Order: sequence, then C-alpha cells, then structure tokens
Amino acid sequence: MKDENCIFCKLANGDIPTATLYEDDDFRVILDAGPAAKGHALILPKEHYANLYELSDELAAKVLVLAKKMITRLTDFLGCDGYNIVQNNGEAAGQTVFHFHLHMIPRYKNDGVGLGWKMGELTEQDKDEILSGLK
Repeated sequence: MKDENCIFCKLANGDIPTATLYEDDDFRVILDAGPAAKGHALILPKEHYANLYELSDELAAKVLVLAKKMITRLTDFLGCDGYNIVQNNGEAAGQTVFHFHLHMIPRYKNDGVGLGWKMGELTEQDKDEILSGLK
C-alpha cells in the first residue's frame, strides 16, 4: 500500500525524479538530497511503512542484505574509510519522515560528520530490570 501524501512513497515509486542508484521490485536506493557526506544514500521501500516495526521480517532482512550490497559497491567507488548505517524510529529517535528508510552514510577520516552520543553506564538496576522483563 502506498500513501498518496508521503514524499518518500513518491520518491520510491518514481513519481518525483531522484538520483537512483538501484531499484528492484521492493526498494529504490537514492542519493540523499541533504547528504551528511558525499555519497549519503537512502534505501526506501516502495510500499509505505511508517517505521521498522511495520516491516515484515522478510522485508526487514532484505533491507540489510541490500545495504551490504550497496555499501560494498559504494565503498569501492567512493574510496571512503567506513560507513554508518542509520535507521530512526519515532520522533524521539530523530525520525522526521514517517516512511521507513535506511541511511547509508559514507565516512571519511576527519569528516566532522556528527553521529554519536555520550556514552553512559549500564547500571546493575537497569540490567536486572531489562533482563527480567524480557524473560
């Protein structure tokens, strides 16, 4: 199902022109229009899913296989030093477009791209609560 009001549905299905790197029946991979680094690309499913929670297990697995295929090719072409694979779910996590998408961000030494967080500490209380809660 597609959402007529979703910009990423329109990009994924070719209704809006994009710099397409790859396309198959399920996905379109495009260059990000606001890249964090040269070669920053997005994997967009052609059907509308608001976030990772809505993807089937099969489609979620295909996303990671496709990401591996794309970053392997792009690393060789771009000569980058590494890659960040980023996927946000929900506004609190930084999601701004509510159509599942996976960022593939090439990293270059000293590029200044700010993808990080302040390291915390796993407390015994948090560890116990989480481990017992998931049993």
